[in-house]
Amino acid sequence: MHTIERPARGPSPPRPPTAGWFHGFGPSTDTGTAPLRLVCVPYAGGTPSVYRNWAAHLGDGVDVVPVLLPGRGLRLREAPYIAVGPLVAALVDAFVEHELAHDYALFGHSMGALLAYEVACELRDRGLPEPAHLFVSGSKAPHLYGDRRDHTLSDADLRQLVRDLGGLGADDTIGSSYLERRLPVLRADLTACETYRWTPRRPLSCPMTAFSATRDPIAPPHEMEAWRVHTRGSLLRHHMEGDHFFLNGPARPHLLREIRAELARRSDGSGHPGTAERDRLPTAKREPSWIY
Repeated sequence: MHTIERPARGPSPPRPPTAGWFHGFGPSTDTGTAPLRLVCVPYAGGTPSVYRNWAAHLGDGVDVVPVLLPGRGLRLREAPYIAVGPLVAALVDAFVEHELAHDYALFGHSMGALLAYEVACELRDRGLPEPAHLFVSGSKAPHLYGDRRDHTLSDADLRQLVRDLGGLGADDTIGSSYLERRLPVLRADLTACETYRWTPRRPLSCPMTAFSATRDPIAPPHEMEAWRVHTRGSLLRHHMEGDHFFLNGPARPHLLREIRAELARRSDGSGHPGTAERDRLPTAKREPSWIY
């Protein structure tokens, strides 16, 4: 019998850094004392800047945890995912490592809503708690995906699509400059979304809130209403003024007000915030949607 000699092994290489998934959020030992965490997933091409200053307006009982996906910001050197399944599996691995799968809610806009839903399902399938609440914004229900091919557009047409959807903000020149650097990751994200096909499964048990906008062709009201079949809990739907990127525009105070009220009910049963708390909500300023 021949003995196979294996090369000597030095110290094990470090695992890929999962801390990078949660922008500005340390390991579980540094999670702080907030009773409820709102994990926020960005839209295609988006970054944690989407949720800048949210923590200051959702109350002391909520810890906002933005997700930083590969291919942007401090993870610029990492290749973005082009399929939802592997992306969700990796994100859930990081979720588990950081012990985030308790006392948490999920918010996602557009692609982020789809990812948040899949994360909730994957956590449940691993025997972990579902979110206390799932907020979905600017995204059709998962079973309706598969009717767009935006990831195949030319660069020029993709730029025009983002412009038409309101993603460049008030200053088209600044927005275009940021978008130009984001085109590869945007195309990768769109590939993941548009090749996604929903797998039939039992509905979630958690309550949901769905946000749609008056001028959003990506997620019209009836396609937001279709989220109802994906929960055995309640679904509350809000229809707001704005385009696809309404969460960056004048509707943002309304959006944050509704999220805050719902989380207050979930965390301490206090119901809607009082007048003083409402007055602290921000006055929205339209910014390019591609700023990190």
